[in-house]
Amino acid sequence: MTPPRSLLFVCLGNICRSPMAEGIFIHHAKMRQVLENLAVDSCGLGSWHVGQSPDPRAIATCAKHGIELPSIARQFAPSTDIERFDLLLAMDETNAKTLEKRGAPRSKIRLMRSFDVAAEQLLDDQGQPTQTGAIDVPDPYYGGDDGFDQVFEMLTRACEGLLDQID
Repeated sequence: MTPPRSLLFVCLGNICRSPMAEGIFIHHAKMRQVLENLAVDSCGLGSWHVGQSPDPRAIATCAKHGIELPSIARQFAPSTDIERFDLLLAMDETNAKTLEKRGAPRSKIRLMRSFDVAAEQLLDDQGQPTQTGAIDVPDPYYGGDDGFDQVFEMLTRACEGLLDQID
């Protein structure tokens, strides 16, 4: 498989998980000096937050680690995003199924935590989850700050694993 050069991080509203993934990935790609070779973006499947900055809790969590969140929420655009991006990184299985329903080929969709070394034991030989939801990145929106910290840790491991495969 040719390493992907354009990546789209996808969640439901594009204010928590996907902008955190985008910011963490950009930060680590800069540190590895590979960002200039990549196109990176994030989006949401819904339109509720279009035009908004990331959730303040996501911004604060990432800022504690020196990571900025540059994205402004936008909605997934099947007519352009499917062609433009090599890899669509869904935060959970529901997001992945919605991407497929909107026309994205399964070959371009991966669950974000499929790159998380801590989740390897939850995957079968084909890299698919052994149980429904086993490697979902939980949505921290309705919880407290600790949920954002947990998501940060998951996304950091997954971004590092993804970069290991791209590098």
